[in-house]
Amino acid sequence: MSGTTRTREPEESQQVRGVIQLAGNSLEFRFPQVHEDAEFTLDFQRTLRIPDDGWEHYLPPGLGRFPLNLVDDYADRVPEAWREHGGVFLPMYQSEAMWINFGGRYPMAVKVAAGKINALTGEQWTEDLCDDPQDYLVVPDQPWLDGFSVKRGLIRQFVAMRLGEGYTAEEQLTGEARHGGVQITAYPMKASEYEARFRRLEKGAYEDVMYCMTLSAAPVEDMGLAPGGLMRQEIYEDDYGIDVWDTTVGVSCYVHIVNSLQYFSVCEVSPPHRPPTAEEYAEAGLPWFDYYDADRKALQGAKRLADLESIRTRRIGKGRVVRREGPLGPVIVQPLSQEIG
Repeated sequence: MSGTTRTREPEESQQVRGVIQLAGNSLEFRFPQVHEDAEFTLDFQRTLRIPDDGWEHYLPPGLGRFPLNLVDDYADRVPEAWREHGGVFLPMYQSEAMWINFGGRYPMAVKVAAGKINALTGEQWTEDLCDDPQDYLVVPDQPWLDGFSVKRGLIRQFVAMRLGEGYTAEEQLTGEARHGGVQITAYPMKASEYEARFRRLEKGAYEDVMYCMTLSAAPVEDMGLAPGGLMRQEIYEDDYGIDVWDTTVGVSCYVHIVNSLQYFSVCEVSPPHRPPTAEEYAEAGLPWFDYYDADRKALQGAKRLADLESIRTRRIGKGRVVRREGPLGPVIVQPLSQEIG
């Protein structure tokens, strides 16, 4: 891998690391030792699964946050590997889609992986930052992430699939079904860089805007994320440069995925209802969204990810019966401005 790599300091050399807290159904990342403003939030949005039909689709809406639960609170009911990793878990139906929403004003470098496959580069997961190819997002410049970056301006949607069936990005690239879930690592901008570049914001001056956009008692099975349909979404280059990020205080979180049909057996709470299909949503005349920032340059996308087979292609290759999916036809598209992020 070429380019500059910023390596996280060994554990013993760190004084204080950032903290991650579960607040409602959001993860809060805080770095008070860096700056009093150094914090951001992350949540996982339920959404429509766009058709896997070869067409490029607009951004679907958010249909509410997935419920998040601490692994430690259900230690006697979850797989041993989950207990080793800790973190949180959320329920998803087979073939259900999601997107990741970021909130906050303080600049952060955020790495996202699915099954320990980097969602921007397709490379194996590391906690280090690399700028060539860039393997991290810059928040809040990047307001959300809907899938694997496959080409400039295009992603393949995150779709949940059971591990062991060969659909996930992890299995296609490594030949193994070991990890599943989502991995997140975050690094704040250095305080000196922040003070030099930005005027201090008063607490509470910013309010996030969200565009709405038979139960089994069997052992809990891991799920991972597989590439679904094509969606128009740009992943932006880091305009600040890799040296502004404080890699001495980074924190990581493991987000496990449990099949919604098994969620009750773990939490004794019913999972959310199934989302509507993209066809049902479009027929109802509800809007899709288009987000474009002309002032920023988009990353090229990763060939390793572009070469992955989508769920539909994989199913056809396995000889499975696949429902015919065609274009959605005319849809209402609402442009979104840069100010919402």
